[in-house]
Amino acid sequence: VQLQASGGGLAQAGGSLRLSCVASARTFSTDVMTWFRQAPGKEREFVASVSWYMTTDYADSVKGRFTISRDNHKNTAYLQMDSLKPEDTAIYYCAAKRGDALSSQYSEYEHWGQGTLVTVSS
Repeated sequence: VQLQASGGGLAQAGGSLRLSCVASARTFSTDVMTWFRQAPGKEREFVASVSWYMTTDYADSVKGRFTISRDNHKNTAYLQMDSLKPEDTAIYYCAAKRGDALSSQYSEYEHWGQGTLVTVSS
């Protein structure tokens, strides 16, 4: 599976951005799709995950502000980010793994996109 992330950019605190992750078609519809992020000098961290049948999971830090979704017909996963904060500044990566069990552990993910930079100014 090849993943292509896009949609990053500069936003002001309180603003919104929507990230997209387009996957090659082979197994997208049965993969778990997840967003991770990595801020400068910090470990990569889990953001949100969605299964092929639309169950979701979120990091506590983004609950109520971010929404993960997917469109299996378009082989695309999305991350709608609202009420952005400066601490959301990071490179955001989409990742995929086989199966339907959501996971926040990046070691379980087999396929990764190249990352898209999100910068939130105060």
